[in-house]
Amino acid sequence: MNSKIAILSGDGIGPEIVAEAEKVLHCLKQEFGLSAEFEHAPVGGAGYEAAGHPLPEPTLALARQADAILLGSVGGPQWEQLERGLRPEQGLLGLRAGLELFSNLRPAILYPQLADASTLKPEVVSGLDIMIVRELTGGIYFGEPRGIRYRDDGQREGFNTLVYSESEIERIGRSAFEIARKRSRRLCSVDKANVLECSELWREIISGLGKDEFSDVELCHMYVDNAAMQLVREPKQFDVMVTTNMFGDILSDAAAMLTGSIGMLPSASLDSRGKGMYEPIHGSAPDIAGQGVANPLATILSVGMMLRYSLDQPELAGRIEDAVGKVLDSGLRTPDIASPGIQVVGTAEMGDAVVAALRAV
Repeated sequence: MNSKIAILSGDGIGPEIVAEAEKVLHCLKQEFGLSAEFEHAPVGGAGYEAAGHPLPEPTLALARQADAILLGSVGGPQWEQLERGLRPEQGLLGLRAGLELFSNLRPAILYPQLADASTLKPEVVSGLDIMIVRELTGGIYFGEPRGIRYRDDGQREGFNTLVYSESEIERIGRSAFEIARKRSRRLCSVDKANVLECSELWREIISGLGKDEFSDVELCHMYVDNAAMQLVREPKQFDVMVTTNMFGDILSDAAAMLTGSIGMLPSASLDSRGKGMYEPIHGSAPDIAGQGVANPLATILSVGMMLRYSLDQPELAGRIEDAVGKVLDSGLRTPDIASPGIQVVGTAEMGDAVVAALRAV
């Protein structure tokens, strides 16, 4: 039975990196038995240009019908002056909320070939393999009320609401505990319970889940400021981390740089049934868009996560991961992960190399 994959290239470098991921998908379809069909739609700034909205109704309808979604990136300076509801990022938030993609998986894995690309000492990051589970549809990014208002003294003030319900915390907690069970059975929950009542509830619910349903998983708690410090000081102490929307957004980008480049890291955003949206964790990088130098490996590895989590094709996922490793072994690098004496290639050349390695594997 054919799987339906919605391809939303988006803005900036999105079309360039998604094109290389599509090369991989077509190779898997033609030569390795992947049964899938692909359909494209605009989102973000491209959605606004096409239909006057960052998440056009046909795009949302396609995403709902699809078995999985591959997203490039959204955003760019040309849309920054639009009212908030029409900015490209609202298309991304709308997809997450509209599809109930509450569980965001962000792996931070250091390929041994890139140990020198990390800004930390090799002995600190060598062998790094962390999974950050970020709650994606609640918290301060979605809380109401929000806005900018005038006070009685005439000053303006901005306000946002941080709120989590018990059910939202339980849902993301279970997702993280189940992932921890499949790894080393260690979970660190990150909050700010010493300051925020919302975090007090978060810690209480996560602790209860650990005691009542997941006693086989070793659970610890850490304040977010300490967690940020520990990610730099001793990152390999972590295996699975679970945290709120905003904290996860920040910590996962910090963890990305431990691996040498944000251009290497994929992500998955899943609903309760395993349907997901897959994307690199980096942004649209408008400063290099159109230059053919963007790193497509995070997007290609996102296809691997799609095969593993939504399409039940772990063998094909492993083939992609092995192919990326072979390409790195061969010494090819895009500019973001290059070091002196290493062969630097562009976006398309890197995609072609992964396809060639797939066929060789």
